[in-house]
Amino acid sequence: SMSAIFGGRSYTPLAQRTTEKWNSVVDCLPSVFLVDFEFGCCTSYMLPELQDGLSFHVSIARDDTIYILGGHSLQNNTRCPNLYKLKVDLPLGSPSVTCTILPGGISVSSAIVTQISDTEFVLVGGYHSDNEKRLVCNTIVLEDSKIKIVERESPEWTPDIKHCRIWFGCDMGKGSVLLGIPGANKQLISDANYFYILRCKGEEEDKEEELTTQICSQTSSEDPGDSTPFEDSEEFSFSAETSSFDIDDTDTYNE
Repeated sequence: SMSAIFGGRSYTPLAQRTTEKWNSVVDCLPSVFLVDFEFGCCTSYMLPELQDGLSFHVSIARDDTIYILGGHSLQNNTRCPNLYKLKVDLPLGSPSVTCTILPGGISVSSAIVTQISDTEFVLVGGYHSDNEKRLVCNTIVLEDSKIKIVERESPEWTPDIKHCRIWFGCDMGKGSVLLGIPGANKQLISDANYFYILRCKGEEEDKEEELTTQICSQTSSEDPGDSTPFEDSEEFSFSAETSSFDIDDTDTYNE
């Protein structure tokens, strides 16, 4: 079995660091790495279609094809509407990777993808810019080696979600997304985070999304000095694979 790695950030090389920017990060080179777990080896590929390093993009894999959507380039401080199709061929001998630039991408970073059927996904959350959240949702359909992205009806976001500057979350599996906002936005408990569960529906279901809420405080008795803060970014990135989705699986949560 193999896995593909693309994007991310790394610390600035030691020779280029300054006192003021000692812990700063830079975009990784836009290389694609294929990791072979059976033989314990890794091969890197530089593809001409991939010119800029990316982070906080969305990736969806189906069979031997990987789609990369959106993302943020630290060097240019842009969220270009990227949509790449990576095709991995595994013949006898050395594997090969090809990249195709597709139209119809979306300018977004730190979005969340959840799978609602064998071929259908929902894109939720993320950012248009550093100060603007993306409240629009999209349906992504993978069929016949093609990808289709269409806008779908967004849920009735609560005023707290609409007006907060930061949000974060993850895919809970089977069409459910966990969304969190800092407690400071609600001006109640500043050191608590408030969480919402968004349940997305498929084509055969009622398209109205269900948004439920629960409150979870993250207060801790630990000394803050013992924790390592996230100094370089307030964004998160998540991905999904179609092979990890099992309609018959009765488990309600997949990590």
